[in-house]
Amino acid sequence: MKIYTKTGDSGQTSLIGGTRVAKHHLRIETYGTVDELNSNIGMLRDHLTRPDQQELMQEIQDRLFTIGALLAADPDKSRMKIPDLNENDISLLEKNIDLMNSELPELKAFILPGGHPAASWCHLARCVCRRCERMVSHLASETEVHPLILIYLNRLSDYLFVLARLVLKDHNCNEINWKPRT
Repeated sequence: MKIYTKTGDSGQTSLIGGTRVAKHHLRIETYGTVDELNSNIGMLRDHLTRPDQQELMQEIQDRLFTIGALLAADPDKSRMKIPDLNENDISLLEKNIDLMNSELPELKAFILPGGHPAASWCHLARCVCRRCERMVSHLASETEVHPLILIYLNRLSDYLFVLARLVLKDHNCNEINWKPRT
């Protein structure tokens, strides 16, 4: 199988289902940003030291591939069977957020990104996740979008924030509290 098809050389691409759209179409931008998030999660996974966190990152990457496929499918024309996103995927994130929070001190200030490379990757992935969420919200205002995608991305960004805090704790690094000028 060749990696290049030349069918996109004119600035168009196909959705799952065959519909041709411009490569700058909101749907393409949206699932492209999910792909960007997935790459950031891969980099984050490579910086984590806990095997359970690395394993969950790989599962998250799998869910992001599912989300990308759901977004790449033309809701009116696709007949392809795409793996589904379900409530258990969201519950898994919530369970892990609660477990991590139980190891952390109460949050009393806004936290600046940084303090350790792995924590910084958490924050970078969190920001890309929030952008994905905004783009999916925009796309959902124009067309049908699987209803759990927004919920999953919202919970994932929360998970990444709490993970950044736990990574700092695991590496004996301090959180950097934001101290606004007065």
